[in-house]
Amino acid sequence: MKKITVLTPKQITLFVLAFIVSFGTIDAQDTKKFKVHTIAFYNVENLFDTINDPNKNDEASPIMELKFGREEVYLKKVKNMARVISEIGADVSKNTPAIIGLAEVENRSVVEDLANDSLLIDKDYGIIHFDSPDERGIDVALMYQKALFDPIVSSTHTLNLFDTEENKPDHTRDQLLVSGYLEGDLIHLMVNHWPSRRGGEEKSSPKREAAARLSKRLTDSLQSIDPYAKIFTMGDLNDNPTNKSLKKVLKTKRKKKAVGLKGIYNPMETIYKNGGGTNAYRGVWFLFDQILMTKPLLDKDFSSFRFYKAGVYNKPYLLNKDGRFKGYPFRSFSYGKFIDGYSDHFPVYVHVIRQVD
Repeated sequence: MKKITVLTPKQITLFVLAFIVSFGTIDAQDTKKFKVHTIAFYNVENLFDTINDPNKNDEASPIMELKFGREEVYLKKVKNMARVISEIGADVSKNTPAIIGLAEVENRSVVEDLANDSLLIDKDYGIIHFDSPDERGIDVALMYQKALFDPIVSSTHTLNLFDTEENKPDHTRDQLLVSGYLEGDLIHLMVNHWPSRRGGEEKSSPKREAAARLSKRLTDSLQSIDPYAKIFTMGDLNDNPTNKSLKKVLKTKRKKKAVGLKGIYNPMETIYKNGGGTNAYRGVWFLFDQILMTKPLLDKDFSSFRFYKAGVYNKPYLLNKDGRFKGYPFRSFSYGKFIDGYSDHFPVYVHVIRQVD
């Protein structure tokens, strides 16, 4: 007698969704189709070149500390980063990310090398980058497919901090703001790398709260011009979705229905609540890498791009296979050596969709 498997409604929904996104568009009841794009963020863990910049403290970077084979290591590091970027969101969009924010890049040159890697060069990525005053010499940047995104204005915004113990300015990463058209749809993107937890989470929290206030001011300035502005705030925030910088300063919401007109939705909070993370330390997982968005991206009018879903890109090859850090992100450098890994952070992404004829 032939066995019949009965699927639950949830299993049926998942099966249908898996089928309809297999061609880079989403069909609904054979009457509607949706175009899908990926917007992503990746902390690429010390993507430094092999040139000693006298104006930066780049001698302390892992690659500059290597005694031999720097050039070979650099080329492999770029190749590894390109591989990851080439695959983020591709299972749904059938494309590399339309837009991706980057953290821990040393300069524009390393981003150019990344964009020109053989795995990405045919996508013709444009680059937006500004040098920041960060003490470690690292910056944020944005890469975008020129055929899909047309930037119209970009600016960099300094986070002014002061170290009271050392009685001097505390230089950190600037925040990058880019506005442009994603296939004719105006969106705004902020790329962040907020201050670290050096000195402890509680002691360093005010610095990240200050970073959040700067992001909030930039968001408010855009919304004062257009309350319906579609704004993505992405980055390595060095805080979890439940920390004060997110919940008290930016006032992010976990549930879509709780987001007001000028509110901010954080899809990463549910992922975090369900045990997801992007980096780990001493057996504890954190979800520091996040992509937030304003309410207009949650609307159900799909004549322009709207939020579809979010995720952490953590394929098996990005994890340590064994040892004391088994299951952690497979990083590039460890104990002063290049271990042919990727990054100590997983990338994060969101898919946006728009109805097409």
